[in-house]
Amino acid sequence: MTGKSRVAEHVRVLPFSGIRKFFDIVASRKDVISLGVGEPDFDTPWTVREAAVWSLERGATHYTSNRGDPALRRSICRYVARQFGAEYDWEKETLVTVGVSEAIDIALRTILNPGDEVLYHEPCFVSYRPSIILAGGVPVCVETRREDQFRLTRAMLEKAVTKKTRVLMLNFPCNPTGAVLSKKDVEDISRFCIQHDLLLLTDEIYAELTYDSKHVSFVSVPGMKERTIFLHGMSKAWAMTGFRIGYACAPAEISENMMKLHQYAIMSAPTTGQKAAAEALERGDSAVAEMVAEYNRRRNYLIAAFAEMGVSCHTPAGAFYAFPYIGDLGVSAEDFAMRFLEEKGVAVVPGDAFGTCGAGFLRCAYATSMDNIREAMKRMGDFVAEVRAGKKK
Repeated sequence: MTGKSRVAEHVRVLPFSGIRKFFDIVASRKDVISLGVGEPDFDTPWTVREAAVWSLERGATHYTSNRGDPALRRSICRYVARQFGAEYDWEKETLVTVGVSEAIDIALRTILNPGDEVLYHEPCFVSYRPSIILAGGVPVCVETRREDQFRLTRAMLEKAVTKKTRVLMLNFPCNPTGAVLSKKDVEDISRFCIQHDLLLLTDEIYAELTYDSKHVSFVSVPGMKERTIFLHGMSKAWAMTGFRIGYACAPAEISENMMKLHQYAIMSAPTTGQKAAAEALERGDSAVAEMVAEYNRRRNYLIAAFAEMGVSCHTPAGAFYAFPYIGDLGVSAEDFAMRFLEEKGVAVVPGDAFGTCGAGFLRCAYATSMDNIREAMKRMGDFVAEVRAGKKK
């Protein structure tokens, strides 16, 4: 041993996820109320669990085809046509993956050549920038702002695009901000992609979780399906995080080559999860509607509570996160989050875990019970008052 690192340099220099530190602390304590985890607190709908159990009882425990179980791929295509307004070929344009996370990874590795630039927006999910780097791309950040409700606009993108730009990568409804795009936003950004001949990688995992308007997918815009990799999955709307089922719909050439990477790295997504996912897509709408109604009730309570304690927070229109601003309290978001956890037993995530422009914000997930939310907001109100009092001294 020479003392020289045996880890590849491009991996060694990657930072660990800013979320993980808080998750590890929360996992070590039993008395914590967590607003930090982006995971539904609901049980997976009963009929979906029953489909999983029934598949095991019938002995469906073998590999599926690399692309995924044909029955599930047909269900995916029917669902995407009904919900998002786009028709896909289940045999050539649909791929079942191990969650959307795998789909992001293999999509980027399929379409990027070394040095290709990828436009993406921040604040965003923690894996986007590292995924671009690991695929050999160059991440180009476009910062969204609270005065715009964290929406992304064509004008912002026009300032960042260059001759090296190959891909635009989006996530709306957005984790961590809860931002959504209007129909006009979607149409304007679509025209931007067409004008600059860009591929669009759109992660719409939270599409069902909107509260003030119906989600508009990029694949519904004429001329966009041919240049779009559409990513979706079962984790959020159907409370199926542990089943690890996502999917990608894309033009046949791209889908075929994504399948090639998936084939070598994964073989096939979990069979039991695939059986459950087909049931969810075919007969899970009412369960999703019930969960969305409850998320909306929690969202409204949370926003009112922030207003009462004098903390600024835009009203999130999608997903299940609030993104309050505490930058005027005289402490960093990380210090606030650590002290709040240690002193009051409530876990939130510092906003700069999702990009530098998230500094001064907190991500608060309302994917927990109303009782927990009420108690967490009571403790936050007390803590904010204490921080303000300390600032005045």
